Amino acid sequence: MDHKRIVGAGLAAIAVAAGAYWWTAADRTEEAAPAAQPAAAPGKLSPQQIQRLGITTQAAQATSSAELGQVPGVITLPPEARVAVTAPFGGSVVRLFVVSGQAVTRGQPLAVVRSVEAVQYGAALSRGQAQLSVAQAAAARTSQLAREGIVAAARADEAQAAYREAQVAVAENRRILAQAGAGAGGEMTLRAPISGRLAAVTVQTGGPIDALTAPFVIENTSSFMLDLQIPERIAAQVHPGMAVTVPGSGGQPIRGSIVSVGGSIDPATRSVLAKARIGADPLLVSGKAVMAALEGSQPITGVSVPASAVTQLKGKDVVFVAGTDGFALRAVTLAGRSGEHVTLSGGLRPGERVATSGLAELKVLLGGE
Repeated sequence: MDHKRIVGAGLAAIAVAAGAYWWTAADRTEEAAPAAQPAAAPGKLSPQQIQRLGITTQAAQATSSAELGQVPGVITLPPEARVAVTAPFGGSVVRLFVVSGQAVTRGQPLAVVRSVEAVQYGAALSRGQAQLSVAQAAAARTSQLAREGIVAAARADEAQAAYREAQVAVAENRRILAQAGAGAGGEMTLRAPISGRLAAVTVQTGGPIDALTAPFVIENTSSFMLDLQIPERIAAQVHPGMAVTVPGSGGQPIRGSIVSVGGSIDPATRSVLAKARIGADPLLVSGKAVMAALEGSQPITGVSVPASAVTQLKGKDVVFVAGTDGFALRAVTLAGRSGEHVTLSGGLRPGERVATSGLAELKVLLGGE
């Protein structure tokens, strides 16, 4: 009997010890478990998180037209912008004042040329002036005699005709020498007829010059033209008067307009040639290749954003708009796409900032992807 009591007491002690161990172990487990953190709200990002994700933003710019597209073009000069300076008489260059590529103004001396022909015209002018004085006196005397009946009226008419002929000869020689800028010694000064830049200087000091070649060619750089290649897919939408822009200095676009559109498609490039006039800019040089943006004909009220800011989500065009504490997903309406920018006609206001990078991460946070 005593043996049974001892065994029962031992079993009870073991049970009590096991229960105490389980209770203390549970308490230690609860103390070791970390407290649950509240889940972050979708789109709520701190500045540090935005920086780590590499998200950049850009403000939407107001625009009144949608770009039809960007097309390649080449800067050229208008047909009236290039002027050749020729010498009226052949001769030799005595002095040269300019070099190729130099900017000149209208009336600026380019070179002094000595010509034998100019000397001959000068001599002819002197003889004509002497003959003019004699013819004038003879016409006056003959007219007086004709009025007195001493000579026939026909003699007076002949004298008047000789006087007018001498006048014409003097005026012609004087005009030729004046246009040539020649003096009595046969030297003439060639001057710039327009302001611009010297595209070519083909003479040198002491060298010959003739009246059949142009020793100077001046280009007026106050305006330029664009030779544009319009792709076949948008050729039907391009017409004279349509606005066109190219990048300019200081980030400001240079504006112009289409003046002509070709009537046939080039079989090699599948494009139509169009020409546009644009203003001048330090970045524009004849022969330079540029990308020109064509503006649509229909006016709109919208904004322009970088093309990288717009993405597709569940078949819709969306942007991620920056707020005070994160980003919000917003659907937008595309009105046009051109190169690095798109035009939105709805869903975004001017000045609102949109994400231009890190869109994949924002899709996961806001779009459920």
